[in-house]
Amino acid sequence: MNAELIVFIVYLAFMVGIGVFFFLRSKSGGEKGYFLGGRQMGPWVSALSAGASDMSAWVLMGLPASIYAAGLGQAWIAIGLGIGYTLSWLLEAPRLRRYSIAANDSITIPQFLTNRFLSKSKVLQVICAVIFLVAYTVYAASSIKACGTLFNTVLGIDATLAMYIAAIIIIGYTFLGGFSAVCWTDFFQGMLMLGALLIAPIFAVALMNAGEGAAAVQALPEGHLNLFTNWKDIASGLGWGLGYFGMPHIIIRFMSLRSDKDLKKSAKIGISWTALILIFSVASGIIGRLFLGEIADSSTVFIQMVRKLFPALISGLLLSAILAAAMSTADSQLLASASAFASDVYKPIIRKDKASEKEMFWAGRIVVLVIAVIAVLIAANPNSGTIMGLVENAWGVFGAAFGPVIMLALFWRRFNFQGAVAGILTGAAVDILWLVFLKGTGLYEIIPGFIAGLIVSVVVSLLTAAPADDVTAIFDQVAAGVEPEAIAAEETVSE
Repeated sequence: MNAELIVFIVYLAFMVGIGVFFFLRSKSGGEKGYFLGGRQMGPWVSALSAGASDMSAWVLMGLPASIYAAGLGQAWIAIGLGIGYTLSWLLEAPRLRRYSIAANDSITIPQFLTNRFLSKSKVLQVICAVIFLVAYTVYAASSIKACGTLFNTVLGIDATLAMYIAAIIIIGYTFLGGFSAVCWTDFFQGMLMLGALLIAPIFAVALMNAGEGAAAVQALPEGHLNLFTNWKDIASGLGWGLGYFGMPHIIIRFMSLRSDKDLKKSAKIGISWTALILIFSVASGIIGRLFLGEIADSSTVFIQMVRKLFPALISGLLLSAILAAAMSTADSQLLASASAFASDVYKPIIRKDKASEKEMFWAGRIVVLVIAVIAVLIAANPNSGTIMGLVENAWGVFGAAFGPVIMLALFWRRFNFQGAVAGILTGAAVDILWLVFLKGTGLYEIIPGFIAGLIVSVVVSLLTAAPADDVTAIFDQVAAGVEPEAIAAEETVSE
């Protein structure tokens, strides 16, 4: 226990050190530097940061727990995520990177959606910011809850106290280093997560082949290895992939890349990393069941397997991957919330574009603090649900609200501002109402929410005025592959 505690402390100190490094290295760079890294992220950092900010602690605790308890039928979640993530890199990333620059060098998703239509209205930015703040608070709660479970299981530390400690550390390096610190911590955390998920199941299989382990294949519950369970499990699992098209803290990594050349390399790295993570997360649930047999708390299957397999120093390092997964997602969510509030609400609406850079940064940092505190309170509530449940709720809202709208904004010339507003509101509302009143149907709420948001976006756009010529002109240039810097320069001259 002492050895594992020392490893955790060293790891957490390293994360804070990255934040201090970027704080000392760059005290300027403005709003784009703090919230988007100045669009100077390389392919490796962007790819692993996008993956690590996506694969929170649920990939080490929630998904293996679902596989352990319910069987291989839950692997459709991993299949859906793998397909969705691949398509987001191949279809969404290239167009979003170019279009966000062409659309007045937008640095947040709400800014892009507003600038895409050359709109002076702030309605869309405010709606997006509100959804961000609510959904990210729930999402961050899942990551902080995982930190509490880890420290409580491994070290016997009070779970609530552990949650506050984790939140303070995450706030610390996000405060100091902004987007660059978040991406670089995510890079190291992504490498650690992959290493842990590769090593633990492989070692467990080797020991079982040597005659160790608590169970055999024959001891598995009937149908545990059945992939094709029922259509609702399959549809709901595949529906998880829809979330990637509208997940702001992930797709903003596409906007931060230096060039299209880096984007292609980053896509190969990111897709490969995610495929391995998902495959071995599923394997951890199945192999954990074979190796450990029956355990009281299925969410600790990866923790117990690692502690049984390795001596304290190694288990401490591998279990730090859970911290890495939780922190790499929470920091991205906090920063996305901060940028949405500071850039899309505080600066243009509250301060009427009179806020200084320093004032903007502090407005964002205060939001980080507030969301983190509320997230800890949610996570500490015993009735808040499971880690996987919290992720599922937040993921559904984001995917349903923003997925259809962002894809239409990137690929449909006739799409207009009114359609975007209606689509976001409808997608979010249907997702939440389905969760509250129709959860018992067994169908994941992101599916009806996404479909409703898509239909309403198209119908409202067709029933209202077509976008202006200058809006479609930018769309045509982006679609034709014109360099975004050239489009932005042309807009400046015309103004």
